[in-house]
Amino acid sequence: MASRNTRILEAAARVIARRGVRGLRVEELAAEAGVSTGLIYYHFKDRTGILRHTLEFINDRAERYTTVRDADAPPLGPREELEQILLLELQDTAEVRENSAAWGELRASAVFDPALREDLARATLVWVQEVAALLGRVRPMAPAAQLAAAAERLTALLEGLSTRWLSGGLGIDHARTLMRGGIEAELSGLEAR
Repeated sequence: MASRNTRILEAAARVIARRGVRGLRVEELAAEAGVSTGLIYYHFKDRTGILRHTLEFINDRAERYTTVRDADAPPLGPREELEQILLLELQDTAEVRENSAAWGELRASAVFDPALREDLARATLVWVQEVAALLGRVRPMAPAAQLAAAAERLTALLEGLSTRWLSGGLGIDHARTLMRGGIEAELSGLEAR
């Protein structure tokens, strides 16, 4: 059975994905998680604490579903690992849809919330650095600044494709094809320099 903290964070991600950050009410979150409002305040102190921990939870969950592999599977090469990590953010599963929608809602709310903006900027920086490191494994001779710029473009492209997919503007297969094209373009650009 999931811990109470995990149940609360899963519920927070669901509520944020459905109603947005502005629609997050502690009473509704408590009902969704099957706990009391007092328990939520005990664990997370305030609404900002709930949002910060939910952002961490979403990031951890995305890392899990983009990196976990069967122990018996052969190891991936650097390019395959890069593609897997980015393309698995475009899976048509309830967990990925919820995670991506909640991430988008947190990003949109960060425009008006300086504390959330800082937390989101840190989380985005870590993500960009992880993608830059993977790009560096594929193109080890590329300068660090070019790897960072390519990672920035790829993560921004992925966020945009995810938003369009979730809102019905793109089919999942087309979004994945466009992401593959973006990866190819960035790797070609790094090779040419």
